Amino acid sequence: MRKALPLVLALSFGSMLAFGQEVAVVVKTGNSSFWQNVQTGCFDAQKELRKGSPKFSVTFLGPQAESNVNEEINIVESAIDRGAKAIVLAPSDTTALIPVVKKAKAAGIKVIIIDSKLEGDAANYESFLATDNKAAGEACAKELIARVKASTGKDTGNIAVESYVAGVGSEVGRVGGFKDYIARNSKLKVVSTQYSQSDQVTALNQVTNMLNSNPDLVGIFGANEPSAVGMGRAIAQAGLAGKIVAVGFDGNGVLQNFVKDGTLQAICVQSSYNMGYLGVKTAFEVAIGRKKIANYVDTGFLLVTKDNIASTQAKNVLY
Repeated sequence: MRKALPLVLALSFGSMLAFGQEVAVVVKTGNSSFWQNVQTGCFDAQKELRKGSPKFSVTFLGPQAESNVNEEINIVESAIDRGAKAIVLAPSDTTALIPVVKKAKAAGIKVIIIDSKLEGDAANYESFLATDNKAAGEACAKELIARVKASTGKDTGNIAVESYVAGVGSEVGRVGGFKDYIARNSKLKVVSTQYSQSDQVTALNQVTNMLNSNPDLVGIFGANEPSAVGMGRAIAQAGLAGKIVAVGFDGNGVLQNFVKDGTLQAICVQSSYNMGYLGVKTAFEVAIGRKKIANYVDTGFLLVTKDNIASTQAKNVLY
């Protein structure tokens, strides 16, 4: 597992600002392994780029919680005020960040969006790098249906969803894709959807209540890292590991162990490292006008199970 980096890092900060060579990375929060892996990618890109541009540097900031949208807006405002060369942004809300992104563009600052879609005119930013969340949600639904059929012999029964922040672009695509696929391809019924606000303890409590209120659940989907970790812990504490089909999202060490011990049957792992690495490199290239880039870049995902968790392919995305 890569070592987590501190939330904020700025090398040669004074020179960086003076020469206008900062790429400011602003994410939803720094308080999860997922975003720390994004951070690792960002600073690996910085190391490469500094070989040819010694005064180039990356700053990395995020609010204390994904639900702190105003705090994220303030962080972007600060980057604009500093005269950052480019901004790599993971918006915590599909619409609330539009005005500040427009402000960055008006100031001549190039913006790259990562992880979650920003609504509005795509001309407000240069490129969008993310997992195809709809496809990833569908893959999780397909896996859950297959696992339920394997354990019960049918595709009927009640299931639940432990989501994270309602309305976030990634959540809309991911959970929407999951639910739509379930409705189209099975007789399973989603009887409860909860939102953890990306907090593990909240997810643990919510899933515990779900399991108590719905003892007939045959499956559950945890839609991001904190939600899936809380879900796994609730299942384990209830003594239901291996007795209920559970599919999670993201790939930190805790979730990997849940797959290995059978608490979760699968996790859908995004290439969070690529979001950071490619996000910074793309921002640099665009900022210096070196090349034309694609409007959308799919950073990929992999469904990891006990059968492939030791594979090279899985090790390349797990963190």
